[in-house]
Amino acid sequence: MNAKKDRLYQDVQFLTEIRPYRNYLNLDTLETVCSYIKKEFENAGLILEEQKWLARGREYTNIIATYNKCEGKRLVVGAHYDVCGDQPGADDNASAVAGLLETARLIGANKPQIDYQIDFVAYCLEEPPFFGTQEMGSFVHAKSLYENNIDVLGMICFEMIGYFSDEPNSQPFPSEELAKIYPSTANFIIVVGIEAYNEFNQKVKLLMSENAQIDIQVVSFPTKEGLAGLSDQRNYWHFGYQALMINDTSFIRNPNYHQTSDTIETLDFEKMTEVVNCSYKAIVKIQ
Repeated sequence: MNAKKDRLYQDVQFLTEIRPYRNYLNLDTLETVCSYIKKEFENAGLILEEQKWLARGREYTNIIATYNKCEGKRLVVGAHYDVCGDQPGADDNASAVAGLLETARLIGANKPQIDYQIDFVAYCLEEPPFFGTQEMGSFVHAKSLYENNIDVLGMICFEMIGYFSDEPNSQPFPSEELAKIYPSTANFIIVVGIEAYNEFNQKVKLLMSENAQIDIQVVSFPTKEGLAGLSDQRNYWHFGYQALMINDTSFIRNPNYHQTSDTIETLDFEKMTEVVNCSYKAIVKIQ
């Protein structure tokens, strides 16, 4: 069974149409989103758990869905479901939540024979004003793994996986050095990590590239500062876990980043579907 474009579209449609917008102030909306995510994980046949914490006097929730619950190593696959301010957040980050849910569906349907546990985690509070703080949902989750001495195989973060272009010179770069290395057309997906975990980054890239119908690139930045650490993977590095982000280059490519124009019509669901197919291969073959 492969990823289905229609299901990805339905997930993004639900997340982008819900009002008020799914930012940290709208707790009822966030609860509605959590209910949707839980239902989809449950329908995939996974074991559900909620992780709650307080931030600025309000309660927030991570949704955790487990496949192959065991005492051995654990792979974390995550995406944040909140948005920045009053905007629909189609690419940031409904595309990634849809990718997370569809990957979970594939796991539940295909039932791969693996010797490690997979935890799919939908995080809250990735966006400002909590980004970079210990109140991020991914920090709460990573800390709980560390405190419970969990043997973490690695973490894969879906972050903005839906914006592409086949137009020549559609991919800008923040430096001439990167422009010399990577394609100038914005039709690739990129594995983003740091040099400390380059072996993990390269392994995921190689597994994703097998018979891929989309170009897979990889970059390992020298440090976790700057572009490398702009999503939830940063918090797993903090606790010494190898982690990376699967990303469409975010605001470098997508002019709709954190804008009201970040709508479902701007996404390429054909390429999103193939990103999920490629990611699935890496997730079930990582060890």
